[in-house]
Amino acid sequence: MKLRRLPEDFRVTELTGVRPAGGSFALYQLTKTSLGTPEAIAAVCERWNIQRRRVSYGGLKDRHAVTVQHLTIHNGPRQSLQQKSLQLQYLGQVSAAFTSADIEANQFQLVLRDMTSPELQQALSGCETVRQSGLPNYFDDQRFGSLGSSGDWIARAWCLGDWERALWLALADDHPDDPGSERRQKQILREMWGQWPACQQALDRSHRRSIITYLSDKVKAGRAADFRGALARISIDLRGLYLSAWQSALWNRLLSRFLQTSLPADRLVAYDLLSGPALFPAVPLSAEEVHAATLPLPLPSARIDRPEGLIGDLLDAVLQEEQIELRQIRVKYPRDSFFSKGSRSSLIFPQQLDAAAAADELYPGRQCLTLSFTLPRGSYATILVKRLTGL
Repeated sequence: MKLRRLPEDFRVTELTGVRPAGGSFALYQLTKTSLGTPEAIAAVCERWNIQRRRVSYGGLKDRHAVTVQHLTIHNGPRQSLQQKSLQLQYLGQVSAAFTSADIEANQFQLVLRDMTSPELQQALSGCETVRQSGLPNYFDDQRFGSLGSSGDWIARAWCLGDWERALWLALADDHPDDPGSERRQKQILREMWGQWPACQQALDRSHRRSIITYLSDKVKAGRAADFRGALARISIDLRGLYLSAWQSALWNRLLSRFLQTSLPADRLVAYDLLSGPALFPAVPLSAEEVHAATLPLPLPSARIDRPEGLIGDLLDAVLQEEQIELRQIRVKYPRDSFFSKGSRSSLIFPQQLDAAAAADELYPGRQCLTLSFTLPRGSYATILVKRLTGL
């Protein structure tokens, strides 16, 4: 089975009730192709010479896809913009910045290609199970793109005040998906870590080198390297990704433990995510079992009180594995970054889930399956694909 064979094979449309009614925020619809949301925002800011802090959007949309989402710019240009891989359509003025709370749902259309007849039947059967029993609301692997080969979470070191380790993980930890140029820059950092003036000279011009230059200037002035200040110089978007990645991984582990305690073992199957093993219902569940496995689970951080009862015990076990306490999951510096607060449903039910099989024009002799469905904001379509295909 192949997913994202073409960008058009993965389409996401953000649904919102926000409509222009006047105000100081310009509202736009962003359509992008094979481009990440942070990269698209950076391109818009550069083109219009706008400070990043004036821009607000609801969430990250897939890179390898065709996606539609919304954003606002405080006192932004009342015009549209078209560049390679992105279109920004001006919709009008609104009175507040667009945030995740403004997203009602996301509509998906996916094409699964190069499928054998058994794979197709497995997926169609899985659709029936999901319609009846729901889908565990895991964060999927694209949430964890900042996790390098070391397996250490940047945000964990950050929360523990190990500023140098957090910076090393953010700048130097290699990643299997790094392109060649990125691998070379990280290799320089690993080999010359601590030799800041020399490291500065060896690196290519980039945001990374500007951070190393900050450390180099401190050393040249006869002062100690300021790793805390250097970490704060990483872009706010990236730092936000570091926090959400680790918090999401902790939540995934909490959900898996919750399903393990709520359902019989013979009703579950495990799939591997970057956050760890994740349990899914393997067969249709009874109404009673669905009820037992459905509960809002808190996003772990010091911003919440420890939950009482079973959920608190399960969360304690997750945090013990990470060798950290709930009170430590907070950002001491810089104050412009913070963990999300709230809860997330353990099970979701995709709405208008439709599956249509056809001959695959790209792979003669194979079949493709077009899936159409709507998910709550923050839920991952690729988790549904994993459930249907066993990948």
